[in-house]
Amino acid sequence: MRQESRISRLVPRLLPALLCAALSTAAFAHDTWLVAQRPTAAPGNSVALDLTSGMAFPTLDYAIKPDRVARASVRLAGKTSPVKNRKSAAHSLLFTTLLPEPGTATLWVELAPKSLDLTPPKVKEYLDEIGASPEIRSAYETAPKPRRWREVYAKHAKTFVRVGEPKEDRSWAEPVGMALEIVPERDPSTLRAGDDLPVRVIRQGKPAASFPVGLVRAGDAHGTLKSTDAEGRVTFRLDRAGYWMLRGTDLRRSTKPQMDWESDFTTLTLVAE
Repeated sequence: MRQESRISRLVPRLLPALLCAALSTAAFAHDTWLVAQRPTAAPGNSVALDLTSGMAFPTLDYAIKPDRVARASVRLAGKTSPVKNRKSAAHSLLFTTLLPEPGTATLWVELAPKSLDLTPPKVKEYLDEIGASPEIRSAYETAPKPRRWREVYAKHAKTFVRVGEPKEDRSWAEPVGMALEIVPERDPSTLRAGDDLPVRVIRQGKPAASFPVGLVRAGDAHGTLKSTDAEGRVTFRLDRAGYWMLRGTDLRRSTKPQMDWESDFTTLTLVAE
């Protein structure tokens, strides 16, 4: 039988807060995140990771279908390889991969694009949740009636695992090539409660200036929202131990037929000891 994960042990203690958070969050605000069942591993061992969507991080909620996965990869000590071992679980898509040598492993999953339609009330909730710019809001509010919201979106999720005692492995500080990603500027596997975490946001290979980034801790559905500076950087303080998620959404007008909007969602999860 698989050994009980840290998440499984954490959730019962957080359940009351998570239930309240789920009831108060916007109905559309489904984040998709990847989280390792253990944030550390010994070299030569495998790690198990859950990919899920939900409204109450880090509770495993909605299982992503395997055919939605466009790419799943791991980078360790500067070497990148695909993560091929995956299977459906009750509330997540479960990945496993071998971590053969010491370092800070970067693991990520990208989902194929999917479309949705939103009603006007849900549009406002959605735009508030992602911190949409005044330009985006104005473009929607001044559109001819009846207004439609037809969007095609892609999702990107990333996390980290500390493998043994890393030496010179700083590959965690390099982008992995996703259309939108959050890149830490200090080793995410060594964070402690009270630490500052500087990150930069990369969009289509370039720094994303004035970009809204959210930080959510376990049991807090709303979190905090900050904007990046001119170089795409922003710093958050992790004021307590536990699981944390950073998230961002790049929403823009669509050039695709029968679509009004396009977007990329990105998340990064980590643990502060």
